[in-house]
Amino acid sequence: MNDLTALILTYNEQENISRTLDSISWVPRILIIDSYSTDETVKLAGSYPNVSVVQRAFDSFAGQCQFGLSQIETNWVLSLDADYVVASALAEEIRSLPEEAEVAGYSVVFRYCIFGRPLRTTLYPSRTVLYRRELATYHDEGHGHKVIIRGKILPLKSFINHDDRKPLSRWIQSQDRYALIEAQHLLSTPVELLSAQDRLRRRIFFAAPAMFLYLLFARGLILDGWPGWFYVYQRTIAELLLSSRLLIEREKLEDRRWKGK
Repeated sequence: MNDLTALILTYNEQENISRTLDSISWVPRILIIDSYSTDETVKLAGSYPNVSVVQRAFDSFAGQCQFGLSQIETNWVLSLDADYVVASALAEEIRSLPEEAEVAGYSVVFRYCIFGRPLRTTLYPSRTVLYRRELATYHDEGHGHKVIIRGKILPLKSFINHDDRKPLSRWIQSQDRYALIEAQHLLSTPVELLSAQDRLRRRIFFAAPAMFLYLLFARGLILDGWPGWFYVYQRTIAELLLSSRLLIEREKLEDRRWKGK
């Protein structure tokens, strides 16, 4: 498959971007939509001959992705986050894919890594990362985004490593920002339309301890040593932040605080 462009969104990804770009050096064209990074992201990306960087003020993840699609001319798109590392087996699988007119896209499973150390399991779902450009539309969904592909989706056998190495302080700041958007989404969505997991989150007080116990014991991450514990702590912190934001938004605590000044 040569009629292919990789699409990556970035904002201050200097800890990740080189590993991601190294793993897709075989892709003929790579387009980065950068939200005006203030670190070395753009400089690092610009050192790769097959990379083009377009800077655009961030509006939403779906908005950035949709803009990226408008800048691409190839038939196929490989959509990646800046902390995805494409395994060599997946690269070979994609390159050897036959042209099948009825196939609109391909989904991939993820192997979650903590500072390069793979875990036995993850909550990260499979994603459609390879698709025909003209059949794809992005939509915002909570704090994230989702691509809708009009046509048949097939799974690929190999995996992508999710390996985010940004500092913990930066991760917590991002999670708090995501938690606010997610809380507003959960509170504005009718309960009957929420998944069982999101209904539990709406209960506020139960999701974090449930996540801790589920990952550690039911998913066996206690057997992965300190990387397993690290991931469990991360996901528990994310749930605690979401619970806090849900409570603040539901009770309008921050609004009352500001009105009292």
